[in-house]
This record gives sequence, structure tokens and C-alpha cells, in this order.
Amino acid sequence: MSDKDVPGFEPYDGPAGGWGALGAVARALSGQMAIARESIALHKVNQPQGFDCPGCAWPDPKETSSFEFCENGAKAVSWEATAKRVKPEFFATNKVADLWNLTDYTLEGLGRLTHPLVYDHASDTYQPIGWDAAFERIGAALRALPDPDMAEFYTSGRASNEAAFLYQLFVREFGTNNFPDCSNMCHEATSVGLPQSLGSGKGTVTLDDFEHCDAIFCIGHNPGTNHPRMLSTLREASLRGVPIVVLNPLPERGLERFTSPQHPVEMITNRSVRIASTYYKLKIGGDVAVLKGMMKYLLVEDAKALAEGMPGVVDHDFIEANTSGFDALVADVEATEWHAIERKSGLTRAEIEHAAGIYARASKVIVCYGMGITQHAHGTENVQQIANLLLMRGNIGREGAGICPLRGHSNVQGDRTVGITEKPNAALNEGIRKTYGFEPPVEHGHDAVAAVIAIREGRSKALVALGGNLAVAMPDTEETFAAMRGLDLAVHIATKLNRSHLIIAKESLILPCLGRTELDEQATGPQAVTVEDSMSMVHASAGTLTPASEHLRSEPWIVRGIANATLPDTKVDWDRLVGDYNLIRDDIEKVFPIFYDFNKRVNVPGGFRLRVAASERAWDTPDKRAQFLIARGLDEDEPLGDDDLMLTTIRSHDQYNTTIYGLNDRYRGVTGRRDVIFMHEKDLAARGLRQGDRIDVFATGVNVADGKERAVRGFTAVAFDIAEGSVAMYYPEGNALIALESHDRRSGTPAYKSVPVRIVASTLPADPRDKRKASHAVA
Repeated sequence: MSDKDVPGFEPYDGPAGGWGALGAVARALSGQMAIARESIALHKVNQPQGFDCPGCAWPDPKETSSFEFCENGAKAVSWEATAKRVKPEFFATNKVADLWNLTDYTLEGLGRLTHPLVYDHASDTYQPIGWDAAFERIGAALRALPDPDMAEFYTSGRASNEAAFLYQLFVREFGTNNFPDCSNMCHEATSVGLPQSLGSGKGTVTLDDFEHCDAIFCIGHNPGTNHPRMLSTLREASLRGVPIVVLNPLPERGLERFTSPQHPVEMITNRSVRIASTYYKLKIGGDVAVLKGMMKYLLVEDAKALAEGMPGVVDHDFIEANTSGFDALVADVEATEWHAIERKSGLTRAEIEHAAGIYARASKVIVCYGMGITQHAHGTENVQQIANLLLMRGNIGREGAGICPLRGHSNVQGDRTVGITEKPNAALNEGIRKTYGFEPPVEHGHDAVAAVIAIREGRSKALVALGGNLAVAMPDTEETFAAMRGLDLAVHIATKLNRSHLIIAKESLILPCLGRTELDEQATGPQAVTVEDSMSMVHASAGTLTPASEHLRSEPWIVRGIANATLPDTKVDWDRLVGDYNLIRDDIEKVFPIFYDFNKRVNVPGGFRLRVAASERAWDTPDKRAQFLIARGLDEDEPLGDDDLMLTTIRSHDQYNTTIYGLNDRYRGVTGRRDVIFMHEKDLAARGLRQGDRIDVFATGVNVADGKERAVRGFTAVAFDIAEGSVAMYYPEGNALIALESHDRRSGTPAYKSVPVRIVASTLPADPRDKRKASHAVA
């Protein structure tokens, strides 16, 4: 099969990091035309007296360097600290209908919002509005709802602990627990699965543990793009000889080799450090099969060792003292046949046993995982199988070992900790009741999928979004957009324009807020906020840049304004709290005692770690023991049809969630485009296709169970070293293929990583422009 050249695609042979990263940083700064402003900001990123990078939730080292940021962190900072502005004059001459035709990249690239805005139906434009008038309109609309449960209150993980705490307090006093949240779309399977397994919904490791481990397993994540500062940690582990085993459907350069821009010798000599000692490309949806295969190997080797009078491979003493359910797990694993494991995983028994042998020989193992594990129809069970594997050898609750879920947004974990949850527990309700004197609602509210379904069905009529780009982030693009247009009220608190703002409700407002980099001054002077990283470290963040507009307000201040306008008999002194964020932290401590001495401890450089009971082998489960939990069978998702392939959505290297920084994906060799589908050459040939052909992708199975066709058309096939039977395309372009009903029933997480599809030659005519335009707009 002779392949066509694909414009905008050429395989990338370089390492992660290196000169390519430095060049990308330079281009990001120059592209936003505020080099002096951005350079000042970069010197403050992740520093004790600076601000927390909005780019990811990887923790800060104890000893920070002068440049404690990565390439994608620099992109995030330059994107926020840009000199570009979107002023009322822009909206006066640009109708929403015309803005809709711009790409998502172009929309956010216009710059920072400067004024509160309200949509005018007569002119089809957003027009400036005063803050007080905006709050009055929002409050009146919320009070007019027949039932508080007819409103949805979305939260982006970018929000600080202080903003999130006030937000959940306002919403609960308003009378609902409808908290669709970005967690629902990424690590909700962790938040549901780990408490059942370990009694704690957070990772058990700290950054120090990576200095003491003797094996690391990386499953279903891409640190080079999604948490690049992790590469420095993996680099140090590799240099001291720690085996790093990767299980991923496609190669990710950041997991293969890395040149650290902070090490001059590597840069000058163009040397790189090998990251993965073993890299297995399993099929999409094959994780449980591999994990059960590894457990099967451990049980066999354990029996052999014990029969020979040797120490067991399984830690029976730990299991006896700390766990329940081991016998049932053994029965399930032993009943699982190797031929089924090989078929489902796409790996051979020898490959799985090789990985298991590395695990068995190591005494202290860390397993890191990302959304390649959680975003499946059975994502909760996937997480629990990782916990099972670690529990079998006592790799929870000891130095150098544990489970490490890799969060995305820099405070998505913290938002959860301070009350952004649709399922409040008794302790949260009692803390609010005691501190503020009102009765919070106890019924479970809506997660993200449930919220959009409720909006689609007309049961919810208002949406307030504290950040984010909810409509674009959600699955089922056509259904979601149509649902959002039926709202009575849509309020977006944001720094930049995005497509969700252009989905117009009866009443639509955009409220511009300060960014993480900017100075936040309140009644008592400059304020700091706090965030929690992936490893439960809480630290302060204080911006120093002059705000992009005098009309910008902080997220806590905006929540205060909405609360005062909505709750005429509020029990909360909102003005007092927002005047001094120390008082917000005092109240967080009252509601959540885990934050004891909050203000004192957060002022220590580097902050403090919240207690994670499982890290201490204290199991907060009903029987006070860690639980071995069974995943029936091997299917993480719906079985495929005969001619189906399994598609996963992925992020490009110029992307952070729905924010597109640029149209390149350097490590995968893509330049200037996003309209590509990565496929194994054998899967192309089996369909009479070759690289460069234009193809149409049709959803199958559960995603068309409602009888609606879901498809993307006219994309370009790229032959790639991906597992056979697996295909990949960018997010959010692929969201159009995923029905809202395709999600994990236990956690509500959409199945973004496992979409059964049928791929055929495109029926669209050839594109004379070679499709090199920015085709990622979801319209």
C-alpha cells in the first residue's frame, strides 16, 4: 500500500522537551504581544510568593528553581496575560451569528474580556451592562424559577478554594445540590471508585514517594502534554535505574524520552533521557484485561514460591491485617482465561507476564493513571482494579508506593474538597448548618451528564457557569447545543470568549473575572487564594499583574454579588467574607475540620498536605478495611461489532481541555490542522483505505441506540503506531460521536475514551485547500 503525503503531517523524531519546547514558549509569548507582561508573570509561576500555574495539578517540588514552569504552563500563562482585549466596541460590530462561524481557536484568541455583557436579541449582539444591573437581572431570574432544582451551577477546576467554597455555599442556601463539575468529565470514576476501595477518594502518594519507589507504572495518560512537569520527576527516577512500565494504546513522546530544558548539558549535546523501560501498546479498553492478567501471574508465582518454602509474592500479612474480599478476587481472576485476556488486551501472555514480573520484583511501586482509565463505561471498576493490584503486594500506605491519579485542572481536586459535589455527605451538611444556621438540601443533585439531560428535557431552565466551556466539553455536541438554547438564563463567569457564550438563552450574560496571574484587591488589600494539587498539597496563589481591565472582578466577589441579589434573607455575611479572604478560610476550617489552622499552615512556603487516611493505612470504609472489588468479565465498554473499531479522543500538544493554544501537535507530527484520524495501517488496508484518504466516521452501538446518526465527515486518515483495532481523534471534535447516555453508570463519567465506530471512505468531495484550515470548531 503506497501512502499519500499528508499536508501538515510529518513524523516527529525528537524528544519531549528540549529546544522544541523552548521554541514553543518563545512563540507563545510573542504571539500574545505582551512579552514584558508575560515574562514577569512566568517568573512568578509556582513560586512561594507567586501564583499557581493554571496549566495542571502536578505538585511543586520543595526546592523550586527560578523557572518552575513547563512549555504548556507558559502557554497557559501567555494565553491569560495576553495584551489582546475584547472590548464592547468589538461586540457592537460583531453579531453572535457571525462570531459563531469563527473557530474555537480564533474565539479565545481574540483576547481578554473587559466588561460585563448582556445579550440583546434585537441586535444579535452582546452589549455592556453595569455590575449591579447584571446581578439584579440574574437574581430576579433565579428567584423566578418555580423550584431551585431547575437551576444548574457548573464549576471549572480553575476556580480557587475560596471561590468554590462561596459558590457551593450560595447554591446550597439557594436550595439545590445541582453541581455539574469538570470532575464529572475526568476523574469522577476516581472520586467514586477509590472511596469504595480504600476509603479515600484521592491519591495516596506524595512527590517524595517518587524518590523512594523502585518501579513506576504509567497507565492511560500523556504527561508530555497534560502534565509536563511530571517529566522531570520521571526523568530523575529513570536516571537512578527505576523501571518505568507504560501501558497506552499509542506512543506518547513524553513517555518515551525527554530532554530537560533546565539541564544545560542535555540541551547543548541534544541528549535525552529514556523514560519508559517497557512500553506496551494495548488496545483501547484492554486495561482491565492486562490488570487481571498481572494479578493472575502474581497468584501463580505466589503459589509456586510458597510451595518451595520461599516468601510469597502476594503480601498475605498485609492482606490479612488490612483488607476484605481477597478470596472473591482470587476466584474471579483464576476463572479468567488467558486467551480472553490476550484477545481483549491486544498483548500476549508473555508481554503481560513480563510487566507483572517487574511489578513482583519491586518492593515499592507507584501506579499513575489518567483519563485513559477513567473515561470508560466501566471507569469506576477500572480504577478499582488498579487498587486491587497495589493491595495484593501492600503497595498502599508505605513510603515509595501508592496510587497516583493524575488530575488535570490545577484545583479540580480542591474544589471537591471544599464542597463542590452533587452528593453532599452528612458531615458537609452539618458543617454548613452549624456555621451559618440554614438547612442545606440533602437530596443528591445533578452531575454534568444529568444536568444536560435535565436541560434537554426542560426540567432545568437556568445555568450559571463558574468558568469553563461546558457545552463544548460535553458529549453529544448537537444534542447539547440544542438543549442549551432552550434555557431561560445562561450566566458565564469567564476570562475569554468561547463557544458556550454564543449559545444564547432567553437571557444571557457574560461576567468577566480576574485571572490567576492578576492582582486581586479587596477591602482589606491584596488577597491570596489557595489551591490543592493532585497530591493533596494546599498552597497559596497570589497574582501580581495589573488586571486586564478596571472592570474585572474576582470570582469570590462575583459570587458575592449574585448571592446578595438572589437571596434577600441570606444568613451569610457575603460582604464581610469577600473583604478579607482570610475570613473565608476561617469558615472553610469551620465547615471542614481537615483544614485546621488553615491560615497559619498555608502561609508556610509550599503550604501543607491534607490528610489522606489511606496513606496511613487507615481505611474509612464500612468495615474499616481496604476492599478488593471485582470487575465482572473484561469489558470496560460495550463489545464491538464485527467491522467496528474503538475510538479514543485525545488532546493535542497545543491544547488544554477545550482551550486550543495553536493548531500544532508537535510530538505526533501534526502541523496547522486538527482534522485527522490516527489509525493503524492494517486497519486502513482492511477497509481499502490508505494514509491521506478522506474518511467519514460513524458512531455505532450505544451511541446510536436512540436511532440518531452521529458522525464526523471529511477527516484525513493518518497511519500511526497505534494499537491495531484502535483509532484516535482530537477532543472536542470527537464529542459529536458520543451520546449523553454513553457514560459510566456509577460515576457519570462520559465514555470519551471508548467510542465504537465504523470508518469508511468519505462521501465529501476533495478539499482543494487540503483541509489545512483550523477545522476544529464544533459548530
